[in-house]
Amino acid sequence: MSRPHAPKLALCAIAVVALAAPTIAAGDPGTGGSQAPPPPQTEGVITASSPQIAMSTRAGTMMRKLARFRGAAPGAAGHTVAIERLDAATQQWATIATTKVDGDGSYVARWRPTKAGELRIRAVVRSASEATAANASPELAITIHRPAMATWYGPGFYGRSTACGVRMTRTLLGVAHKTLKCGTKVAVLYKGRRIDVPVVDRGPFRHGTTYDLTAATAQALGFDHTDRLGAIRLRTAP
Repeated sequence: MSRPHAPKLALCAIAVVALAAPTIAAGDPGTGGSQAPPPPQTEGVITASSPQIAMSTRAGTMMRKLARFRGAAPGAAGHTVAIERLDAATQQWATIATTKVDGDGSYVARWRPTKAGELRIRAVVRSASEATAANASPELAITIHRPAMATWYGPGFYGRSTACGVRMTRTLLGVAHKTLKCGTKVAVLYKGRRIDVPVVDRGPFRHGTTYDLTAATAQALGFDHTDRLGAIRLRTAP
């Protein structure tokens, strides 16, 4: 039913964050919601290896936090290992960190990312100060998330329409954002857990917060109070 002289309802967590952790009722009727929140991805350690070099790192991390790349380069003690990322614009590999291989063949490289994004990276043993594909590990995909303050909401709004025209239910997976286009996919990272969800609403309107998680999204991440998390708009749908 239309509401004259009023904009579409933008659901936001004003007082809801003071409530207890959300309880999700599986099978809640309504459009736009899944039957139950799926288990989130765990942004654990991922590994790539070739006969020349192996590398492992975390699949997801935060901007300005130290990322570590560990591995082994058999028979390359004293050589330089370069950690490289693929520049999407030029399709050229760019070095983001270097380190020396220890006597036992192991190495640890460190990098503090300053920009959020989805990256393709590899480790390369440099020969005569040059890095070649023949000495490279297979590529790994990692995501650098932008830190943001977030809240969660839902109780009191179930059954009502969001600003994106989606019915709010106990099982609706999504986030509210002030400016991102409705339906935009966002990766949300919290304490090692990640879930990819669409923008389904406008908000939050509390000063200093960037995202409102629906109750189902918050439950999937173990998020039960206003806190800092990582988020990034995805270039393509997962």
